[in-house]
Amino acid sequence: MTYLLALDQGTTSSRSIVFNPQGQIVAMAQQEITQIYPQPGWVEHDPLQIWQTQLATMVEALAKAGISASELSGMGITNQRETTVVWHKSTGQPICNAIVWQDRRAEPACVALREQGLTDTIQAKTGLRVDAYFSGTKLQWILDNVPHARAQAERGELLFGTVDSWLMWQLSGGAVHATDVSNASRTMLFNIHTHQWDADLLAALRIPESMMPTVKASSAIYGQARPELLGHTVTIGGVAGDQQSALFGQACFQAGMAKNTYGTGCFMLMHTGGSAMQSHNGLITTSAAQVHAPAQYALEGSVFVGGAVVQWLRDGLGVIRHSHEVQALAESVPDSGGVMVVPAFTGLGAPYWKPDARGAITGLTRGSTAAHIARAALESIAFQSAALLQAMGRDLSQAGVARVQELRVDGGACVNDLLMQIQADLLGLDVVRPEVVETTALGAAYLAGLSTGVYANTDELSTLWRAERRFSPQRQPHYAAEQMALWENAVRKTVL
Repeated sequence: MTYLLALDQGTTSSRSIVFNPQGQIVAMAQQEITQIYPQPGWVEHDPLQIWQTQLATMVEALAKAGISASELSGMGITNQRETTVVWHKSTGQPICNAIVWQDRRAEPACVALREQGLTDTIQAKTGLRVDAYFSGTKLQWILDNVPHARAQAERGELLFGTVDSWLMWQLSGGAVHATDVSNASRTMLFNIHTHQWDADLLAALRIPESMMPTVKASSAIYGQARPELLGHTVTIGGVAGDQQSALFGQACFQAGMAKNTYGTGCFMLMHTGGSAMQSHNGLITTSAAQVHAPAQYALEGSVFVGGAVVQWLRDGLGVIRHSHEVQALAESVPDSGGVMVVPAFTGLGAPYWKPDARGAITGLTRGSTAAHIARAALESIAFQSAALLQAMGRDLSQAGVARVQELRVDGGACVNDLLMQIQADLLGLDVVRPEVVETTALGAAYLAGLSTGVYANTDELSTLWRAERRFSPQRQPHYAAEQMALWENAVRKTVL
């Protein structure tokens, strides 16, 4: 039997998962990575720790599976997307910590781009809004603020990459400096129509093109992991940003199919086929994982604080000791008692795009308890996701396209049955949880399996997808409308 290895480098941990050809998990290893907060609004990771933990989990996962690297058909990489790494071309050493996707330090640079009148140009070329979320202004900040960085970059001595590029550079011993279309489309520097780094945008942010990685399809032969790492060379055959990889792992290959990942944040993507549909309702257009020509696209909405609100209940308020306790506490009351929690800890993402919003708890009375706040916090994940799907629905309606029929879900928080039922009630459509909820890693494995000949095509992959549970709406439509009106009222109170 041949196996596939998926490297899943996320915001809070590095993981490696061995899959068999049926898409089933054989073994898994995980190590947490340190979150560095130099000042309010700043979030960093140590790139060397990212690499070291990823390598350690690769070795551990193979050992747990009881296989050698020679039994791998290939490996795929999926990663936290907009996180920005810059390193020396000659030594492979990073020049500073990675700036994480959640980091807001580049907001002044975004203000400058807006004032220059570049908002529409950037959206037309990249599908993105001008926001500090994306990599371009993070890279600009590094060049402007790390001593000697700009001069070194202009001499061709520095390389830029998102985490996938950084891992491939390390895996290949510096032989591969590349990325895929899905990660490139998150930089605010990549033209999703021409599939090139955009010279005008690079010039606007004063970024030398020599820093940029080669862009390939998501399912492609990128190179080889050097044999001394795992005892045998392994083909790197698939790369995709985590959310596009999850869309692929959920077998959402056709226009109109959608998934929502419930992780640190929540990320909803709807496949739009070969059409780069521009949103008029606060969403962004992004490249979907691409197997071969023609290009594939998706509409995306990003919620900055999803499952992280449960961590806040645990670490910030101390109302639970372990994250898994939140469901029982929330179920101890029949509803939130009118309490609304808007977890705008780092501003609000789609469809609101309010970087200056701050978290709020509204509707408190003398009878409000920790259980009501816990339930409201859990509901906030579903409310934010419902707002995304409503925005998608408006875009689809304006384009004359049929609405989404069901929502496939994955990510750590999707195992919470209460949350999934709340989500189905607010959306008014079925929420479907698959047998394998590790769809982000599965997507990377599938992409590698396609390029290395394990799978013939995406039709074969579609037959492997299995539903574990389907949550159907149990409330009347007027209930969802009333609840969403209360939510939107609470959101309006987050900007002072």
